[in-house]
Amino acid sequence: MRYLMMAKAPAEPTAPDEKLFTEMAAFIEELTASGTLLATGGLAPNGVRLVSSGDEITLTDGPFTEAKEAVVGFALVETRDRDEAIEVARRFRRIVGDGESVIQEVFGG
Repeated sequence: MRYLMMAKAPAEPTAPDEKLFTEMAAFIEELTASGTLLATGGLAPNGVRLVSSGDEITLTDGPFTEAKEAVVGFALVETRDRDEAIEVARRFRRIVGDGESVIQEVFGG
């Protein structure tokens, strides 16, 4: 099963330290070696929101009304089940600290 894990911007951002880089590098290496981690990346804070209604498509800056709603990074993982995906996300949150993540199953592929 594939899951998209998204990390939201922290309410009070802090500068990463050497420990965070070291732990995250080891975590990514482990997940990549096991075949669990399929893709990962950071997302720019700005974007464009497209809304369609009939034949009209409206573009607005966004995609979020508040910076705290922005998704700042993602990881695409393949796990045996939802519980394993949750455990991977728990490990990620323990490394990066306070904040919020969202997990959604990816259908197909």
